[in-house]
Amino acid sequence: MSEFTDKVTEIGVGSSYGNGWRQLKRNFWVLLIITIIVLLISSPSEIMGDIAEKSDSDFFGLLALVYGILVTGPIYFGASFVYLKAARDDSPQIMDAFEGFRDYWNVVLANFLVWLIIVVGFLLLIVPGIIFGCKLAFTPFLVVDRKMRARDAIKESWRLTKGRALTVFLIGLLTIPIAIAGLICLGVGIIVSIMWIGLAFASLYYAVSSSDKGGQPDTSST
Repeated sequence: MSEFTDKVTEIGVGSSYGNGWRQLKRNFWVLLIITIIVLLISSPSEIMGDIAEKSDSDFFGLLALVYGILVTGPIYFGASFVYLKAARDDSPQIMDAFEGFRDYWNVVLANFLVWLIIVVGFLLLIVPGIIFGCKLAFTPFLVVDRKMRARDAIKESWRLTKGRALTVFLIGLLTIPIAIAGLICLGVGIIVSIMWIGLAFASLYYAVSSSDKGGQPDTSST
């Protein structure tokens, strides 16, 4: 376990993606099943959004927004919990994908607040939106892992990413070539790309939270 901890608690882009790749290989089939479930549950929001765009329908646009807030958000938080469990060498279970529904309204509020803050940031000439997105990247993990209230999770994510926003940004920047590579692989590879990216962000959160506790890894789970 000490060798694993040494590899994971290094805070960096390479170590995050490195641990993500190790855990992807170790938990491939269960993560694949869970990721497909998450994508299927969240897909109606994208479908309704496409319909709204093509038909210029405010009704379908509103439905897409409501579904995104009430369903896609919680399932996304659940996926974050799944990737976190894998990142810290726990064994993710399919039911972990629904962790975001256990404290439902707190998760909905946290997701909405993060979305609102980032949107406001993008309205302020884009750059603030990118900064806000990086600073709030740990919010889903804090809500499902530490069971924090929405506002507290946002504050804690802001604190934990102090001096590390660039690392979060670079991990996010690498999602572009990884996603493109996944699409090139007959489109199927995009699911693998999503899994790897999710594990990389979870690994970074795990490393940062472990370091914040004096180097002791966060092994809490439900």
